[in-house]
Amino acid sequence: MFKSVSNEWKLIGVIAFMKLALHLFTFANYELHRDAFLYFSLAQHLDWGYASVPPGIAVVAAFATGVFGNTVFALRIIPALLGFFSVILVGKIVLELKGGTRAILIACLAFVLSPAFLRSNALFQPVSFNQFFWLWSGYLLIRLVRTENTRYWLLVFSVWGVAFLTKYSIAFFLVSSLLALFFSGHRRLFFSGHFLLGGLIAVLIISPNLYWQYQHNWPLIHHMSELQKTQFANVSIIGFVLDQFLMNIPGFFIWTIGLIRFLFFRSVRKYRFIPLAFLLTVAVLLLMQGKSYYTLGFYSILFALGGVAIEKYRKPGWQLFYLVFMPIVLLPLLPFSLPMLGLERMARYSKSSAQFTNRWEDGKVYQLPQDYADMTGWRELGELVGKSWQALPDSVKKNAFIFAQNYGQAGAVNFYGEKYGCPQPVCFNDQFLFWAPDTIGMQPLLYIDQDMGDIEFLYQDVKLIGQVQNPYFRENGLKLYYCTNPISGFPTFYGNKVKELKSVYSKPE
Repeated sequence: MFKSVSNEWKLIGVIAFMKLALHLFTFANYELHRDAFLYFSLAQHLDWGYASVPPGIAVVAAFATGVFGNTVFALRIIPALLGFFSVILVGKIVLELKGGTRAILIACLAFVLSPAFLRSNALFQPVSFNQFFWLWSGYLLIRLVRTENTRYWLLVFSVWGVAFLTKYSIAFFLVSSLLALFFSGHRRLFFSGHFLLGGLIAVLIISPNLYWQYQHNWPLIHHMSELQKTQFANVSIIGFVLDQFLMNIPGFFIWTIGLIRFLFFRSVRKYRFIPLAFLLTVAVLLLMQGKSYYTLGFYSILFALGGVAIEKYRKPGWQLFYLVFMPIVLLPLLPFSLPMLGLERMARYSKSSAQFTNRWEDGKVYQLPQDYADMTGWRELGELVGKSWQALPDSVKKNAFIFAQNYGQAGAVNFYGEKYGCPQPVCFNDQFLFWAPDTIGMQPLLYIDQDMGDIEFLYQDVKLIGQVQNPYFRENGLKLYYCTNPISGFPTFYGNKVKELKSVYSKPE
């Protein structure tokens, strides 16, 4: 059966399975990431849009949990498979560019040994889908340019449409790619009915989400405004540029050689649009103060270009150097790329490099990388809330509710509290605000927060039930209170608060 398979495809398959194995052997070492709990909750309320993300991630979460149950494996296997198929696409691009086995080996290993892509494919987040769709549409654009068959526009725009429904940043790739094609000698490809029809297909695919955005006063704009205040403000030009080299440092020589060769050499000028599109994307993101990892989707394509360039223009000795260089450089970075070390060992391992590896979005340095601190403590919280809810008398449960301060807390209670019969928590953060009831009566409450806050003045009896004690948890010390006997003005206070918060998402008259 395998005799008919070429050596090139056998090699691609071996490397793809190697990539998948890396994630399967490490997926259970940590809990789900904070964001994954949100997407798990979104899957329970399928819609055409959400406060901070398009609907695609919720559909995938619903499918994964429907097949594999509400488990960590269900949500971790999907990004791992995206990594598997990404290797195949990298190999296909190499073959499109007339590369051989050595080019495949160099390009595919550059992807597999990339710290950034190892991290991305270990997390159930839209970024994994985003990177995959950038790579897929890049492959289709290369096919379009090589064959000059304009029917590929239909596939390209279809992929872009679906990609938009998983992460809006596909717009950067779309705009930069079209501009690069236009200014690199491929204008004639635009003068085709297939281009217009493809654009129409993309619009039809994304239109339900756009209508949902319109109906809810464009939550995407509000979300981007919040990111600009809380996260983008900490983005510096120097840091952004430096990250472009550090994110894929084992494959640094691979992608830079590919970028330079395909940008300046006449023999491959047909594909000059790829490095041009990459540079345009970097320029736009710098101007917009975007996060450095938003460019990651391009690097898998550049790896393919680099593999081809090195095979054609470098002697075998240099090719061997790159193959040895990549795993050697990755080795000390591997614990930051895959969740392979336990919390205590990871804290010790990252101590000496904390200034660089453990700096979070707020600009401060902590004892763990931010993603790892976001992948622990949730089980303790979910079990604390679940057992406390279960212990309440049935007569109290009928009217009681749970309140969480952020989507991580609320999502964790949804995920771990299911077996205890916990209801979905009330929460005013992200999409949970949309699901929060408009009114609340004189009801007892399980309240999750670092301290009592306003609840101290809204309930006459507030009792501390317990707290999460995990020094590696991003929200260590999180407390659970049982609150009874609300003041008479509590329903009014709650109703006014919810009305004010939801008004942001109300369509203007």
